[in-house]
Amino acid sequence: MNTTHSPAAPQPAHAPRLAGDLAIWIFILAELLAFGVFFAAYAFTRASNVALFDAEQLALSRNAGALNTVLLLTAGYFVVRAVQAAEHAADRIAGHWLAAAIACGTGFLAVKMFEYAHAFQADISLSSSPFHMFYLSLTFFHFMHVILGLVILIALWKNVRAGRYRLGDMNGLETGAAYWHMVDLVWLVLFPLVYVIH
Repeated sequence: MNTTHSPAAPQPAHAPRLAGDLAIWIFILAELLAFGVFFAAYAFTRASNVALFDAEQLALSRNAGALNTVLLLTAGYFVVRAVQAAEHAADRIAGHWLAAAIACGTGFLAVKMFEYAHAFQADISLSSSPFHMFYLSLTFFHFMHVILGLVILIALWKNVRAGRYRLGDMNGLETGAAYWHMVDLVWLVLFPLVYVIH
């Protein structure tokens, strides 16, 4: 009995793959869901208190919010460049890009702390009004995510300097980068929603 074996189908040279670890994507989806519920609650509450929300929103510093948007987007760009440099085994350059991203993220925290100090001087608290409750809760929740993101970036910076990432073995770096881009994405929704949209 003759058995004919058909040749195995050739594998594509660059098969699509998920950048980073699957676990981080599950975590990111869970975090985005949490923020989504927060945003929906904000929009629902605002619909019943439009005049109050608009008036208190005007007291926020849009310039500070815009500066933080630039800082986070710039940090995200620097993280992308760090991944690209690591793929080409340019560890020193990748380290510089990550250091720049860390500096931008730290700048974001400094601006937010300045905003919080101004708010507390004006006796603004979670119980001041529905708007202030959402403003402080949403931005502080995001603030804590930025802190975690910076811890991750610092760990990645150390690993890059030790030469631990190479093309084909980028999982750790891509996982950290994915988390940082989630932090960026959330702010791109939070900033216009809380600071701008009337």
